[in-house]
Amino acid sequence: MKIIEEYPLNILVAEDNAINQKLIMRIFQMLGYTIQIASNGYKVIEILDQMKIDIIFMDIQMPEMDGIEATSKIIAQWGDQRPMIIAMTANALQSDKETYRAAGMDDYISKPLTVDQIRIGIEKWAPVLNKGKK
Repeated sequence: MKIIEEYPLNILVAEDNAINQKLIMRIFQMLGYTIQIASNGYKVIEILDQMKIDIIFMDIQMPEMDGIEATSKIIAQWGDQRPMIIAMTANALQSDKETYRAAGMDDYISKPLTVDQIRIGIEKWAPVLNKGKK
């Protein structure tokens, strides 16, 4: 089930809930990935300053700086060189998805996350990254 060989990506997950962090880390480990985890938007920016990230799975509701604000700061600072940003939230209404897209996020994934959901997403997003389109 490991897909890291086919899609070697640097992945950052922005998630403030400790239990969700452990679950998400385990899901990515099952796919062969060692991921970075940030507990809020400030930590996301800090990690992006230190290393190249290909995809950010961005929780919307986080303390200190939420996912929408973090996304706007990432776009302002990195522009076209920014990572792909996937909104990650339990809010699954169509209007929510449109809000996340309007904020500059590239896609949306609903919680609770599953291994298949992440695998399918990576298979969908990695080819876009490899073409340099963000």
